[in-house]
Parts: sequence; structure tokens; C-alpha cells
Amino acid sequence: MRSDPKLTAPRARGRIPAALLFAAMAIAGCRAAPKSTATPGPVPAGFSLGPHETVFIDTLQARTFRFFWETTNRRSGLALDRWPQRSFASMAATGFALTAYPIGAERGYVTREAAARRTLHTLSFLWTARQDSAAAGSIGYQGFFYHFLDPDTGARFDKVELSTVDTALLLAGALFCQSYFDRGTAAEDSIRALADSLYARADWSWASVRPPTIGHGWTPEEGHLPYDWRGYNEAMLLYILALGSPTHPVAPEAWDAWLTGYRWGEFFGQTHLGFAPLFGHQFTHCWVDLRGIRDGTMRARGLDYFENSRRAVLAQHAYATSNPSGWIGYGPRLWGLSACDGPVHGEFTLDGRVRRFETYWARGASFTEIQDDGTICPSAVAGSIVFAPELVVPTLLAMRDDFGDLVCGRYGFLDALNPTFRLDVPVQHGMVDPRLGWFDTDYLGIDQGPILIMLENWRSGLVWRVMRQNPHLARGLRAAGFTGGWLDSLGTPP
Repeated sequence: MRSDPKLTAPRARGRIPAALLFAAMAIAGCRAAPKSTATPGPVPAGFSLGPHETVFIDTLQARTFRFFWETTNRRSGLALDRWPQRSFASMAATGFALTAYPIGAERGYVTREAAARRTLHTLSFLWTARQDSAAAGSIGYQGFFYHFLDPDTGARFDKVELSTVDTALLLAGALFCQSYFDRGTAAEDSIRALADSLYARADWSWASVRPPTIGHGWTPEEGHLPYDWRGYNEAMLLYILALGSPTHPVAPEAWDAWLTGYRWGEFFGQTHLGFAPLFGHQFTHCWVDLRGIRDGTMRARGLDYFENSRRAVLAQHAYATSNPSGWIGYGPRLWGLSACDGPVHGEFTLDGRVRRFETYWARGASFTEIQDDGTICPSAVAGSIVFAPELVVPTLLAMRDDFGDLVCGRYGFLDALNPTFRLDVPVQHGMVDPRLGWFDTDYLGIDQGPILIMLENWRSGLVWRVMRQNPHLARGLRAAGFTGGWLDSLGTPP
């Protein structure tokens, strides 16, 4: 079910071929990277990278890009949920993969032409794959896509749901490609048209089964799921895209309904809008530049969503430094809770204390809840680099230095680690080092994506800058009541 092609990007004039560069990186570990061609972005005042840190960040970004370039299915273009474990494809991971290809072109990892070909192939497959209400064999229905798919055929995996939020993550990647590939070549013309068609086909009004909110999903067996998205979480992106649809938008009241789920509070000295796992503070920010633009709620609070995410990151860092549950390793060198793999589901006694561990779990720490079993997700840290680089960069280096190849490998950071779990018992994922703890041996697409994208947004602002020009995104933000900053400088979207 997994294709594992070698990198065969065409050679760019004046550059070392990407395949040779990546081969050199494999020999050097997380310590060398191709020279970037991307436009530098501003580094926050009071924080700068030294030569050692620059090489590390270069290499981490290049390796993470390779995950998407080398492991996506060559027949369909769909991205795997995880690798190297045998895996189904993930629609959300495919959205991250689409976003990765222009980043690779800008960084010189692949040529623009190669990135365009891969993008066009993926979008063409998504557009032409079967959509209907059958229980098996189709990729989706009503313009939405199933959560997990067969990577070769695109058919629904098992009995998973048609997922509105995973479709939104896919469409965000498609719209980024639509705005990035702006040249007049046949391939780039087709990319723009296909992205527009995919976005227009999604019937958000159909998904709003209990108006004005949007449902989680649908299955052929049971119909619409009995849950609706209410804030604050990763579905913020979903509402923005649903409000901006030129064909099937949700009612304008949808944003106010989304806001009814907001909870404000204080955690370790930081007052902010709460959501415990850090991915909820990252996913929308991957594509939407929320600096300086505000909806009515944030205007009333005197901050923006970017500052809110920064506060959530600072609170998690302070929580780990305080380490109230006494997990091994927690502190400035090891923090970051989010949805990720874990060692095992069960309770064990360690040093006279009963500890409960989980496998895949939405870990997090906030005033809303604490879900913590000592498992750290490197993506929670790296995906927060735009919010607190002064905390993130030292932690990433510390994790690499403290755990080496156990945590940082072929495609950058593996999904998770738990230094507390040193038990000699069977584990669902990964492996146990009796001295250093449990380490995942898989990379997960939905965790690799925020690492790559947020590194690029921090370094050059590429994804934010390109998406600011997308009329669909601007329309959705305005429908949600956002004003200020870059949004006010745009013309009225069609």
C-alpha cells in the first residue's frame, strides 16, 4: 500500500541535484542542508540564530519536506497517515503535502516544475476520483472526502467518516497551491482551475445539518454524525473556508455559533482562549496570517489569535518547567503536548506511583483540561516556532542532542517520545530504550506538516504571504467579521 520512490526531481541549473543533497544529509544526520533560495523573513527582536542553529533548522526543514516528497503515493498523490509502518492515506496529511511542494520549490529542494507536476497530479486525482453515497469504493461525497483512504485507489478505508475538518485541511493546501502557482504555463493554469473546482464543489450548506453550525461528518451507514464543530479548536479553519465559499457557503450566523464554544481562562500566568493540545493553536495559523487582524471577540479582548496562541505556548512551557506530575525530563529542554502516538494503553506502577499511559491521544495542558502521560510531541514544539522561537529553537536542539537518532532521523523528528516509560513490556508503537525511555518509530503526516509549514512561515512568511492574496480566504475572514492589518489593505474579493 505504500510507494517508496527515490527522489528524482529534475536538475535545476546552477544547483546540486536534490537527490545528491538529500543523500549527503542522510550521511550527515540532522547537521547539513541544501542552501535556501527563499526570501528571508524577519527574526523577532532579541532572538537570532547562530551558525550552528541555522544549519540545524535548515536540515530539519529539508528532512521534513522529504517526508512528503518521498512517501506520498505515486499513483494517487495521496499522503500517508504514517511511515514507515504500513498505513492508509490521510486526507489531512494530503493537504499538508500540497502545501509542502511550493515550499520545496522555494527552498530549492526540487524545481518549480517538479513541484507543479506533483501538485497537478494530486489535484487531478482528487477531482476525478469517484464521489457518491456508496459505502465502499468512493473517495467522498458532496465535495467532501473520507478521513482515511486506500493510498492506491483513493477508496474509503474501512468504515471511516466523511470528515469536514480533514476536507478543510485538504482544501487549504489546494488553495495555497492555487495562489502560489501563478504563472501562465499549462500545468499552473490547470492547478489553479482544479483548486477552484475542488473548493467550489464542497457543499458546506449540506454539512450544516443543524444550522448554523457545521457537523463533524457523515457516513453512508448512519448519515450525519450527531456532533457539531464549536470553538475553540482546529476547526476555525473549517468555518473560515465554509463562510468564504462562492457556491455553497454556510449562513453568516455560523461564526457566532462557533464562538459559543469559546472558553477563556488563565493557566500558569497566561490568560487566553483555551484548547489543551497545541495542534489546535497551530493548524489554522499554518495557512492564515492572523497577526494584526481580529474578529469581534478578539477586538473586545484587545488581542489577536496569534498572540492567543503565543500565550498558550508560553503556558505549556511553564507547565512543563513546573512539572507538577513529576514526569522524567520535563523542563526547558523537553516540553510540548499535542495529539500524538504513545507507548501503551494501561496503568503501571513506577517508583511506587501508579501511572497511566495512552497510545494515540490528544495530549495537552490548559485550564480546560490536562491530558498528560509524560509523552512529548516534537511537532507541538516545532510547530510553535512562529509564536515563541526563543523557547522553541533551544528545545529542538536539546531534544536532538539529548536523544540523537532515537528522536531525529531520516525525515526529521519522529512523532513522540516518553522518557518516563522504561518498562520491559510490549508497546503498540515504537520501541523502549531501558535507559532513555520510549520512542516512536513512525513519522505522522499531520505532525510533519505543521513543522515544515511553521518553519517556513517563521523564516520567510511564504505561506502566509501567498495566502493573503487568495480571494476565497479573504472573503471567509471578512464574513467572520475580521478586520484590520493586511486584510484591510486588500480590495474587495469577488
